[in-house]
Amino acid sequence: MKKILLSALTVLTAVAGVAQTPFITKTCYRGAFAPAPTPMWTDNWTEWDPQNKVYPAPTLTISGNITSNTTWSTGAVVLLSSQCFVKNNSILTIQPGVTVLGDKSVSGAGLFITTGSQLIANGTANSPIVFTSNQAPGQRGLGDWGGVVLMGLATNNSPAGTGTLTNPAGTNYIEGLPVSADTQYGGSNDNDNSGSLKYVRIEWGGYVYQPNKEINGLTLGAVGRGTTIDFIQVSFANDDAYEWFGGTVNCKHLVAYRCLDDDFDTDNGYRGSVQFCLGVRDPQISDNPSVSTSEGFESDNDPNGTTATPLTSAIFSNVTDIGPLRGVLTATYANGYKRGARIRRNSNLKIYNSIFMDNATRGLYIDGSACETNANSGGLVFKNNILAGYGQRAMETGTFNIISPSANVWVKNNANDTLTSSAGILVNPYSYTSPDYRPSATSVALSNASFTDAALAAVSGTASTQVAATIPSTFCIDATHPATFVPSTTITSEYCSLNWSATSGVAMSSSTSVNPSFTITTSGTFSITLTVTDGSGTRNVVNAVTTSTCLDVAVKEVKGVAGDLSLMPNPSANSTVLRVRVQNAGLASINVYDITGKNVMSPASNVTLIGGDNKFDLNTADLQNGIYFVTLSTANGKETVKLVVSH
Repeated sequence: MKKILLSALTVLTAVAGVAQTPFITKTCYRGAFAPAPTPMWTDNWTEWDPQNKVYPAPTLTISGNITSNTTWSTGAVVLLSSQCFVKNNSILTIQPGVTVLGDKSVSGAGLFITTGSQLIANGTANSPIVFTSNQAPGQRGLGDWGGVVLMGLATNNSPAGTGTLTNPAGTNYIEGLPVSADTQYGGSNDNDNSGSLKYVRIEWGGYVYQPNKEINGLTLGAVGRGTTIDFIQVSFANDDAYEWFGGTVNCKHLVAYRCLDDDFDTDNGYRGSVQFCLGVRDPQISDNPSVSTSEGFESDNDPNGTTATPLTSAIFSNVTDIGPLRGVLTATYANGYKRGARIRRNSNLKIYNSIFMDNATRGLYIDGSACETNANSGGLVFKNNILAGYGQRAMETGTFNIISPSANVWVKNNANDTLTSSAGILVNPYSYTSPDYRPSATSVALSNASFTDAALAAVSGTASTQVAATIPSTFCIDATHPATFVPSTTITSEYCSLNWSATSGVAMSSSTSVNPSFTITTSGTFSITLTVTDGSGTRNVVNAVTTSTCLDVAVKEVKGVAGDLSLMPNPSANSTVLRVRVQNAGLASINVYDITGKNVMSPASNVTLIGGDNKFDLNTADLQNGIYFVTLSTANGKETVKLVVSH
């Protein structure tokens, strides 16, 4: 009987990705996460319940400063029982999986990377580095320890004359700590490198060093763009999750989770680029409103709102900020929490393609005449964002005074959506145990992202979506055994949608899934196309598929089980065993053919079979990857079994 062999494969990379220059990746969705089936970038390495997480006991105690290159190796559990300053241009390397416990019993135990020194803390998605409280599960609290501080030599707009030490213009000191050479930051090198932090969690930081002067989960003082900040989660900080004091460092994949004050605070001329941020508020956690209001974003040019340069002009894109209302306009919340974003004191902050939902009093507050002027002139930018879940309170300013934001010219001109309800925007944003922050199937966030604004376009590259799809190379089919196969599809980075299509004769179970099932029952030439859409547009990956005729022999599809004729293992890398069961003794020959019918190997000729089970070793090391047919010939006829070689 005739069989059809489906041969060919291979697909290939849809789009080659771009690296970190330019830094911002174009998307077609708004918010921090691509829609399903793309996994959330928070998967595996984040922790949504750090109160009850069990951490092992310390294996190493640090009670002083680090003044030479030092490594904390994988498996170590470090007790940080001092205000530990990494000094003298030293490098502290923390390997994946290390846990660092801040000692609550020691006043302000924390990790401080001084100017010229570096912190190399590169975890992995499966083995993150964790900074957390040394308290037992159920007993941890905000401010149990100090936090992590990086001090760099990049520019900022701090004036000269603060502090008691030599303090040239563009330098400052970490607030709350004693003024010293170890707490000073700032300089003139915007390319300065303070190290690399990847896949790092920082929990329960923010010790109160002085009244109303806590440091943050992660504090970045004049950190330069030579530094890497990527995949960071700050949880339950006793002040801001992240605060930038000047500097130029670029950051990606930041989580601010249930912290006290602001999620993202930018001051003193910070002007880096930041993309893919998640802020989640707890309705019961906010700062004391008599001291400071809690915001998703807070941004100042400087404490006095001057025109000091460099101006605070950081660029944020693809932020998802979830406020304390959590889908209920009448929900109660700690009264210190106010807005999704408060931009004040002459800041020129720029926010694009983001979601601000469920915040308490307003989504956006453009605070003060200087910022209103900046907004009207294009220095302060808020474009292509979504403000949702505020009733009619999406935005306020002095002169804008938006009661009905949908009718406001400034809002319209900047392509912002204002929605009274946040329902249906994200899949499951209100769970603290198994959240899903991706856009729902009908979400307004699935479209209308834009990267054409001049400031954003200058730091945006092409989309970095990479798709590789592989169809197994060969099939042997007949009318009762059609070629049914599932491509192996690998996707990296962010994309919006996939769509498979095929010429007539190819059946598909789904056209939009990552790995649909295909079936071909007839001979011929077919085309299978994967269409990928991301922030740079749409492109096709075409697979040419050809069918041809197999050997005209009876093929036994027996793999690794007892039977008249079988192979084990199959597929085979370097060797396999042919097992033959016969009733009567006799002579036999064994031959191996490729798919064209060419004899490529004759392992045995006129060998004697005994009654019962017979075994023959076949060496496949020299065969190329592909489909072969092993034929046993006896006086009574031939039987053939298919062999797959895969090295």
